[in-house]
Amino acid sequence: MAFVVTESCIKCKYTDCVEVCPVEAIFSEDEVPAGQEEFKKINADLSKKWPVIAEKKPAPADAKQWEGVADKKKLLET
Repeated sequence: MAFVVTESCIKCKYTDCVEVCPVEAIFSEDEVPAGQEEFKKINADLSKKWPVIAEKKPAPADAKQWEGVADKKKLLET
């Protein structure tokens, strides 16, 4: 089963998800919330370009400012 990273993860850059999946951020493919379905395709496309994160790393200095920010899709760097 594939997992889908959704809008909540944009600009987050915390890598805790490699150890524990954060609530309301990453979903199994069958449980993606309404309004986030487009992230299935976005994930499929970006998984071919972006590196796999296999271990937790320190968060960048600006990570905290992105917590809880809504409507971040426009900030997605492809």
